[in-house]
Parts: sequence; C-alpha cells; structure tokens
Amino acid sequence: MSLSSSPFNVFASYTPKPKTFLKDSKLLSRSHQPNSFPLQTQKPSTNLTLTRPKLKPISSLETSEINTSSSPTFRNKPANEINILVVGSTGYIGRFVVKELVSRGFNVIAVAREKSGVRGKNNKEETLKQLKGANVCFSDVTDITSLQESLQNLNLSIDVVVSCLASRNGGIKDSWKIDYEATKNSLVAGQNFGAKHFVLLSAICVQKPLLEFQRAKLKFEAELMNQKDSTFTYSIVRPTAFFKSLGGQVEIVKEGKPYVMFGDGKLCACKPISEEDLASFIADCVLEEDKMNQVLPIGGPGKALTPLEQGEILFRVLGREPKFLKVPFEVMDFVIGVLDGVAKVVPGVKEAAEFGKIGRYYAAESMLILDPETGEYSEEMTPSYGKDTLEDFFEKVVREGMAGQELGEQFF
Repeated sequence: MSLSSSPFNVFASYTPKPKTFLKDSKLLSRSHQPNSFPLQTQKPSTNLTLTRPKLKPISSLETSEINTSSSPTFRNKPANEINILVVGSTGYIGRFVVKELVSRGFNVIAVAREKSGVRGKNNKEETLKQLKGANVCFSDVTDITSLQESLQNLNLSIDVVVSCLASRNGGIKDSWKIDYEATKNSLVAGQNFGAKHFVLLSAICVQKPLLEFQRAKLKFEAELMNQKDSTFTYSIVRPTAFFKSLGGQVEIVKEGKPYVMFGDGKLCACKPISEEDLASFIADCVLEEDKMNQVLPIGGPGKALTPLEQGEILFRVLGREPKFLKVPFEVMDFVIGVLDGVAKVVPGVKEAAEFGKIGRYYAAESMLILDPETGEYSEEMTPSYGKDTLEDFFEKVVREGMAGQELGEQFF
C-alpha cells in the first residue's frame, strides 16, 4: 500500500536481523549533472543463454533465465554508464525518483503500464511526458514473462533495480499481488539481466505488522535480505508519512470546517517527508556504500508532529483560530467489529474490514522508530533528511490546491 493512501498516513521482521541506519541528519546536495545524453544501448557482455532461474518467478508459466553479466563493481562506473531499472515509475513517489535519477545522469529505464496513473487515466503519450529523460518500457510487472520479454527487447543489461511499487489500496489480494509478487518479479527480472543492487521503497509501519500489506512487504524484504549471491546488495528504505497523506483536510478547513482527528490528536506522530526529499534519499542508495545491505528508516526534517500539531500548523498558515473535531476511537472500533462479524458469513466483506483496520492503524500508531527495548516509538531514534517542511507544503497547497496530489492507484 502506498504511504499516501490513507488520510492518517504513513507507515519487523526480526529474522534475519537487518542492520539499521540510525545516523544523524545529513543534508546532501542535489546539484548533479543533468542527463543530457540518450540512454546508451550497450549490449550485455555475454550471449543470452537459457538456464534454470536462480529464483522461481511468480508465475504459473516456466520462464528461462536470461544470463547477462553486469559487473558487481558498477559503483565505480560513471553515472551515464549505470543502467537503473525503475518499477512503480508513475506512482506518486516513483515519478520523483525517476526525475531525480535522470538529473543525476543515470541511464533510467522506467517500467510503466500502457495506461498508468489513477484509474489508468494516462495514455502512453502522457506517460512519456511524465517520465521525460528516461527510456520508458511499457510492460506488466505482474507478469514475469511479459516483463522479461520487454526488457530483452531493450537489449540492455541492468545494474540496479529501484522498486517504488505499492498496492493500490492495501487490500488483501492487491497487497500480495503487488507488494510481494510484482516486487519479486522485478527482482527476478533484474537479476536475470545482471542487476547487482536492489533499492526497495518499503514503509516504516512494517515494524509492527498487523495488516496484510505489511506482511506482504515483510515477506519480500526477508527474501531480499537472504539472497544466496554474496555479491548482490540491497537497500530497504522505510519512510515515514508523505506530505500528501497529511494534506487531505486542507480544502475542508479552508471552507471553515473543523480539522478532524481521533482521540486527543496526540497519537500517531510522524516526521513527514516531501516527495523530492524522499526521491533524493532513494537515489543516494544507488551508490553510497554505507547504505548497502541496510534497512533505512527515514523521516523529514524537524521534530515529530502529532495530528493536533499538524492541524495547528494548518490553521496558522490559514490565519484562523484552531477548530478541531475529535472522534472517539470507539466509533471506528465498532464499525470494524461489525465488518469482521459480517465477513465470517459473507467473505466478500473481508476486504472492507481490512480497509477499516488500515484506517484504525494509521489513527493510533506513530510512524517513527519503534524502540525494541522500551516498546515505545522514538522521535530521537528516527533519522531526519532533507529540507522541505510540512508548513511549506501547507502554504503551497493553500495557494495552489492539491492538483497532482490525488490519492488512489499509486503503485505504477
């Protein structure tokens, strides 16, 4: 599920125990050489051969591994010789990741559906404009055979795979289809074309997995961390809340309505991060060796903010006296209880019950590092990155509206 698909948003497996990135905030420069050259069509250094795949693809069809060689020392190559495959490229974060990687001079291969965006509203021409500077590969990540055939037609080897895939809504079926199966397809296909590094956009909420999409993400994370190839590396990025997930009430508050929150508004704190800052951090993971084989929780700059504090910032930006509507948790618990009961008789209601649980989770759980010693969420342990603040975001949305911030089908 995208971090941005709940109004209360944001988002462990401890087997195996991954190393965790818990360094002080470090603002890194984004001034990189523009990508002013076309994608190089370098051929794989070995002929294509048919062998059994190292990992069984998520498909009922047998597929053959395409054995291409890619140097494990790709980090020593200039950016314009590094081929990066991005899946989930037209999602909310994926678009910014593609733009950032292109700006740093990498050769970007962006996988997209022929009709992408929320409810497939973007056609091929619009997608090409959206992913300007990248070599767009129209394919289907849910079909390993289709994905590998599309990549083979490009006649390129792959150095790095960056996955920004996330299920449309966090539902049970969609979570396993996208957060696990499609993401694994991208790993298998990338490795078959020589990839030696995988950057995964995950979610900080998997630390406390109570929902199906969290379990699907953790299953893939565990498999990624247990690769048999000792030369293969990974970076698992677990961000806190996206800005747009906290902007859903701007318009109603502008109309004079109260800011809605659950309980006293002091639960579910987060360090929200902008899409540009998160994309920059993900791009850092391509080459920075201190991010290799690491689980990397990350938040935006500044202190952690509760819903109450987020609402106060919005009212301050609007120049109005704060007005809040506090909804008891019991209301949500009652609805979830009813849906769970009905689901025992009518299985189709199970998905609706899961959506209710997602909302309940986001309303109560903080999107910060969960201290294993105390069992409490820790603002101090949660790394900060970037420069964009939530107040800056609210000011922009008040001026320009939420265009481009739509919630919905975020996964590619």
